[in-house]
Amino acid sequence: MIQTCFWNGISVCIRMLTLLGLNKILAMYVGPAGYATLGQFQNAIQMIMTVASGAFNSGVIRYTAEYADNPQQQHELWQTAGSLALLGAVMTSAVVILFNKSLAVLLFHNKSYGSLFVMLGIALILFVFNTLLLSILNGAKQIKRYVIANIAGSVLSFILTVPLVIGFGLYGALLSLSINQSLCFFATLWICHRTPGFKLRYLFGKIDSLVAHKLFKYTMMSVVSAVCVPGSQIIVRQYIGSKLGWEAAGYWEAMTRLSSAYLLLVTTTLSVYYLPRLSEIKERAQLKIEILQGYKTILPMSVILSLVLYIFRSPIISILFTHKFQAIQVLFPWQLCGDTLKILSWLLAYIYLAKGLTRLFIISEICFSIMFVVLVVVLENIFALQGVVMAYAINYFLYFCFVFISLKFVRIL
Repeated sequence: MIQTCFWNGISVCIRMLTLLGLNKILAMYVGPAGYATLGQFQNAIQMIMTVASGAFNSGVIRYTAEYADNPQQQHELWQTAGSLALLGAVMTSAVVILFNKSLAVLLFHNKSYGSLFVMLGIALILFVFNTLLLSILNGAKQIKRYVIANIAGSVLSFILTVPLVIGFGLYGALLSLSINQSLCFFATLWICHRTPGFKLRYLFGKIDSLVAHKLFKYTMMSVVSAVCVPGSQIIVRQYIGSKLGWEAAGYWEAMTRLSSAYLLLVTTTLSVYYLPRLSEIKERAQLKIEILQGYKTILPMSVILSLVLYIFRSPIISILFTHKFQAIQVLFPWQLCGDTLKILSWLLAYIYLAKGLTRLFIISEICFSIMFVVLVVVLENIFALQGVVMAYAINYFLYFCFVFISLKFVRIL
């Protein structure tokens, strides 16, 4: 785990630098209201990507790790996943391009943004296969190669986004979101090509019905997650925009982006190390040991990062954003509390994915996405924008309680 944290830490440092650099440029060129628009489009891309990819990348990670001693089963897995991903990407791409103006009106209330969806549709196949290849590297525990692929993706995204934002403002930032992962695909493909035991031909061929059935459980989980989480964020952002104005929605988006950036080391370690590792473990006692070790290593890291961010919140906002964003200082306490509770919850929730607990995962995603929206509506009426981050923290506390009790009930812990 320490080795994974080390290599992943290198990737995260570079990703954080590029993300924070982009945040500064975006703050200067698009402002708070532009942040809200970017958040809406990013959530829409997450949902489209999930549908296009077949939403089984967590399954690819799990079974690639599980079949580590059986190359033939790995090849059948990759072949089935690649063929299904190609089929899903082509179909979704056609729909996105065909209905580009309708999607632009639905999301931006402006059909002139339809060209963004056309570009997204064209790039979608490369998006999907970049994610699939990264999942294979992750599941195969090719940590160094996985790290290099992520670094290449971060750098390429930064190089693409900066001139587009400076030259075209908000439209340039949105355009970058539409196409950046298509460039990352070529770097990831080159790295995979040099990985022992992997050949490009393993991605295409006959679809194995048994493998497809196994992946379908992860499709169900990922589709629900992709609809519920970004969907609830879109609803909340729209609600804040209508009640408090789009600048306020932009403040919340800025706080959310900053939160995601500083937690990168923790969240990516969970996906890189925890999912393959928990998938390998068969003994209940060993699973408990692994979870406790995770809490000892990751939770203190999360708490320390939160405290540092809170203490230096004013200069951090000035450095990473502009003076217009100083209003988000009041959001820090509840947001950081919610972040710690999120990590506390995710350490356990990854067992849902690792052990294929489909029903529990789906129930939790639906219920707590709805709960978040309800809490936002209730608390915003009392505490204004602070109510939104309060809802975030309370929701993750309740989520942690649910995950812990449910895993005890099914005798996993």
